[in-house]
Amino acid sequence: MLTDDGKHLYVSWDEYNLLIERLALKVHASGWEFDQILCLARGGMRPGDVLSRVFDKPLGIMSTSSYRAEAGTIQGRLDIAKYITMPKGELAGRVLLVDDLADSGVTLKAVVDRLRSMPAISELRSAVIWTKGVSTFVPDYHVELLETSPWIHQPFEEYDDLRPEALAKKFVV
Repeated sequence: MLTDDGKHLYVSWDEYNLLIERLALKVHASGWEFDQILCLARGGMRPGDVLSRVFDKPLGIMSTSSYRAEAGTIQGRLDIAKYITMPKGELAGRVLLVDDLADSGVTLKAVVDRLRSMPAISELRSAVIWTKGVSTFVPDYHVELLETSPWIHQPFEEYDDLRPEALAKKFVV
């Protein structure tokens, strides 16, 4: 649900799962055949997992991090992992890069530039749920274009500040 001021988008688990399914259908409708999926951790892990299952393709993981300050709301220095985790072999062939969103576009552009320099990758396309209007990078596939570039409140964020002690209280009878 987008707030009236257009500055916040609140997404439920049901909406989130439907958006991932719509992303899978967009990729499928394009007719593009790919060999592997690479998701960006952490935001791209859930969409990457679902797409890996739907398309029955191996899933690789690359860790990136840029949101640190102000409880993860201010973008800081971009860190990209040196290594990619794959179930077997190396990242190669036609690769679908998956993340949750193209926010500023900085992370996706940096990762795409790095991946395009890898000779084993013959073709690379990117897929996200949301592309914000301020993004400098436009993915090949997205479900929603958010012109007002709202802050997206994703359903799993409830765990960002939840510690084991507080979680345990949910199960005390």
